[in-house]
Amino acid sequence: MPKFNDLDLKNWKEIDLNMDSLWVIPERKKWWKHSNFYHWNFIPQIPEHFIKRYTKKCWCVFDPFLWSATTAIETESLGRNIVWVDIQEDLIKRANELIWDSIKKYFLVWDSGDIKTRNIIKWYLETQQVEGFDLAILHPPYADIIKFSGEKEDLSNCKTIDEFLDWFEKVLKNTYNLLKGWWYCVIVIWDKYQNSEWIPLGFKCMERWQKIWFKLKSIIVKNMEWNRWKYFKTLFKPIEKEEIEVPKEIKLLTEKRWEAKENKDFATADKLRDELLQKWWKVLDKKEGY
Repeated sequence: MPKFNDLDLKNWKEIDLNMDSLWVIPERKKWWKHSNFYHWNFIPQIPEHFIKRYTKKCWCVFDPFLWSATTAIETESLGRNIVWVDIQEDLIKRANELIWDSIKKYFLVWDSGDIKTRNIIKWYLETQQVEGFDLAILHPPYADIIKFSGEKEDLSNCKTIDEFLDWFEKVLKNTYNLLKGWWYCVIVIWDKYQNSEWIPLGFKCMERWQKIWFKLKSIIVKNMEWNRWKYFKTLFKPIEKEEIEVPKEIKLLTEKRWEAKENKDFATADKLRDELLQKWWKVLDKKEGY
């Protein structure tokens, strides 16, 4: 039996796991307790894959960014135990009600990068006579693209990329010290586009990851076919203003952009255009306006 999982390698043709570096996924897995109620929750296929690949039944998974409990739901469905952390109490409460007592679960309302978090979780693992986590799955905010809360410890409230990376490194250090030796850690992250510049957030996080003794095993790119179709339909289909109700925030940004163009302040106009694109809106300019 393999060291890290329950997979039967003698029947490797029957193993339904994608080992490629490019995952083309038709659509989000929709079943059981999964919900899209929360901003940018990742697809269940990601934690499902790594839990099957790197853990056995009753092993323990660490999730320091709970969000909508996607990883927690998959650990429950696959018979693994879990410890999760989040700074938002309402998310912890929802997850605790969502995940049944069929598995061992422990939740903590705290900052994942705080040393106190690590000490409390170590105490819990000792009470369970567990040496450490077998797998950690980290899905942090993508810097400040979306604000998730008003908490100062929330990574989405960092004012600069360097501040985000410094704070995220604290989470990585806690995770490293809570894992068993030579076990696995997965980071799910997007890049960022700002001020007409592509910011390789994933690679920057990877550098911090390697800085604290993690060894890079693989980089996987995910392509959601359904999301891609929706993206092109939403972003590039021309929409007349009368067809939909445009949010006030979007109206304000487009008006500011038009005013900047009228004043030949093209740098500001481009910045506002990029901000609109990040909010999934594209403005088509016309002679009489937008």
